[in-house]
Formats: sequence, structure tokens, C-alpha cells
Amino acid sequence: MGQFAVIGLGRFGSAASLELMRMGHSVLGVDTDGKLVDKYADQLTHAVIADVTDHAALEELGLDNYDVVLVAIGEEFQASLLCVVHLKSLGVQTIWVKASSHAQHLILSKLGVARIIHPEEEMGIRVAQTLSYPMVNDYISIGNGEFVVEIDVSERLEGVPLHQVLKGQPDTIHVLIVKRKTQITVHPANDFILHTKDILVLLGQLDTLKTIAPKLA
Repeated sequence: MGQFAVIGLGRFGSAASLELMRMGHSVLGVDTDGKLVDKYADQLTHAVIADVTDHAALEELGLDNYDVVLVAIGEEFQASLLCVVHLKSLGVQTIWVKASSHAQHLILSKLGVARIIHPEEEMGIRVAQTLSYPMVNDYISIGNGEFVVEIDVSERLEGVPLHQVLKGQPDTIHVLIVKRKTQITVHPANDFILHTKDILVLLGQLDTLKTIAPKLA
């Protein structure tokens, strides 16, 4: 179980906080708005009112003890920037920050934060990918153009062996897992027989994965 602090309990910050709680982590929620803090007080591990632009107020929270501090302040970039500067001076090692423009991204990158998040942009890309490839349940980038994708197996592939689906595909596609209800098969053999509603978890280059996804639809 990880320990996370989320600064800013607006739509983005509260959604991240609640999902982390759902996943079994400990979450400290921080906001200047008492109404927001009261709203989520019973749903988070801890929720406090604090002026995050005040160095002393942040120091009292002991944020250097958390695995990650997510700065999810909304449109007030000056407050977000000042908060990050204070967090760095307090020795917080891993800071993720929400940004809403490339100018903000550039400034934050100079501060050496661990990750800069563009929620609207990232969600837009994810929605576009889902619209283009509806058979893909989920995906995650692991860097260097490599992705892990989760793909549903359609009815027309009932009884088809795995090697037939992969025929003509480069060796750079790796079948990591086949999920069938509660059963999980790790690194299935080429003669593994697929069934409707199986879920394949594949690893490979994005362009290559795009070519195989429609064959599973």
C-alpha cells in the first residue's frame, strides 16, 4: 500500500484521490477550500485545509514522508508553481504536477518534477485511440514506443489457435497473458485455443499492435 498526497481537490485531484483509495492506498487530500475538504473528509485517509503557497503550512504536513505528492491545483498556476518550489525545498523526492499548457510544462520541467500531467490532452488521446480501436480495452506506454494493450477476442475467433492470429506478424509482438474469466495463462503456447470473450494482453511497438488489433475484432 502506497502513501500519496494530493494537493488540490477539484475534479481532477478528487478523482485521482478517490481512485487511489479504491486501489487500497493511503491518501492525504489538501485544499484551501474548506467545503471541498469537508466533502471528501470521510472518503480519504486524511483531508486537511492548508494554504499550499505557505512554506510553513506545507512543512507541517510532513509531505516528504509520502511516496508521491500530486499537485493538482486548477487554473491558479502561480499557486501551483509556488507550491512546487516549496515542496522541492522541503525535500519531497517525487512530485507529479498538473499542467494546462505547454508554457506551464516548460516552466515545470525546469524545476525537475518527476512527471507533468496534461489531463485533457492525455484523455483526448486515449478517447481517440478508443474510438479508432474499440476492441482495445486499455493500454499503457512503457517507453521507447512500446505499449502493453488489452484486447477482447471476438466471436469469430472462437476455437482459433493463437498462432493463426499471429501469422505474418513480426516477432516483436509478445502475448503476455490470456485472461479467461478467473483463469490466467501466462505466456501461452502458439497452439493455445482462443475462445470468445478471452482477453489478450500484448506487448509490442504501437504501429505493430495497431495492425493486429483489427484481426481480433
